[in-house]
Amino acid sequence: MEDPLAHGPQQTGGAQTAAADGKGAPKERRGGSASGTGPVLGRALQILGAFSAKCPEMTLSELSRRSGLPVSTVHRMLGELIAWGALERDDKGCYRVGLRLWEVASLAPRGQGLRERALPFLEDLSQVTRENVQLAVREGTEVVFVERIAGSGAVPVLTRVGGRFALTATGVGLVLLAHAPAEVQNQALAGPLERFTPDTVTDPRALRRMLADVRTNGYAVSDRQVTTDALSVAAPVFRDGTVIASVSLVVRHGTASAHGLARLVCTSARAISRAVTTP
Repeated sequence: MEDPLAHGPQQTGGAQTAAADGKGAPKERRGGSASGTGPVLGRALQILGAFSAKCPEMTLSELSRRSGLPVSTVHRMLGELIAWGALERDDKGCYRVGLRLWEVASLAPRGQGLRERALPFLEDLSQVTRENVQLAVREGTEVVFVERIAGSGAVPVLTRVGGRFALTATGVGLVLLAHAPAEVQNQALAGPLERFTPDTVTDPRALRRMLADVRTNGYAVSDRQVTTDALSVAAPVFRDGTVIASVSLVVRHGTASAHGLARLVCTSARAISRAVTTP
């Protein structure tokens, strides 16, 4: 398998934006087709895709409802999924993601290789600021967070490792969208754009101006666009001239200036860029 770090983010907008699990919640992939027919592998993926941060454990009937598959089909496939280790069943009869599936997922080179090389610089940034530090990549028209370090006493954030979010609201998302191909930008801005707070920018023309500023300034600012108490400043991570990721600081609104945070974030982003470029 090729190392995706060598190619940067996905260059098409093929991934569709998933529904949010509640207002302001990170995006989640949902179950597939509601049909109970189709290849066995496809149905197994529908069952696995039914799990989310909001629904990490489910009963048989809940799995059937969220996956869109008949109860009999889900029941029949659960035995094989449990035997392989993809799922586990607790004493209450609820099902959850198994450790073996987590082990396999942790091997994804685009997240794992990037995370390993970036982690020392993310930890340094976290120790210096005591604030939230995040690392994210783009998949289609969504942000996927590959690392998050929570600062002691830092403002709460809605993101989690492996979680998804719209490109248009977060600091890391604005960076990744600003450097995405034109067709991805057009798709992301085609709307409708979700409003998370009264300050969320949902006007495509205003967002295009913000994206131009990101490319000019070298960093993005998301001020109270996701939650009413948070300010995010993000910068791009490059490899061979292509933006492959974005790193951000998220602080409580009013406690620091965006310009001051930008110097720290850009310094960390440049260090990570050198680390991922080194053979």
